[in-house]
Amino acid sequence: MKKNDEISTDSHAPCYTPIVDNWRHHNVGRLLNTSLRRFETRVLELMATAGHGHFAPSHINATRHLDVQGTRLTELAQRAAMTKQSMSELVGQLEKLGIVARRVDPTDARARIIYFTPHGIRWLEAFHQALTQAENEMADLIGTDALNAMKCSLQTYHAGYDGGLTPP
Repeated sequence: MKKNDEISTDSHAPCYTPIVDNWRHHNVGRLLNTSLRRFETRVLELMATAGHGHFAPSHINATRHLDVQGTRLTELAQRAAMTKQSMSELVGQLEKLGIVARRVDPTDARARIIYFTPHGIRWLEAFHQALTQAENEMADLIGTDALNAMKCSLQTYHAGYDGGLTPP
């Protein structure tokens, strides 16, 4: 340990020499993560205003990966980068809210397919409206050209990336 890193007995002196860590707060990953949290928080606020107030960001994570025609639980968990057990718990919460239901997979009786209920389809339509409004608000803040450029850039960046779902 360097002398400057040793704990000081002077109550006005820092306990250590701080490292320069500005990069930790302004790197692309942190900015994307913080922006996603802000965006999803706004979408959930708009959903609550529309009468759908019992939802959390984790519910968005589950439903964003659910195909309208239905998705197997294992596939849903993989897409969301979650364990099957965690996704099953989220699906259970969404079932209680009436958004999704499970049915036996016609191609494999051991598997279950998660699908949107009629209420879930109405919820999805409200979610689409909230998402559109949140995007419009973002465009008002940063500019339509900047929003479109960001969306195009992110699409280019993740093109061909499947989230690690394909084995090496």
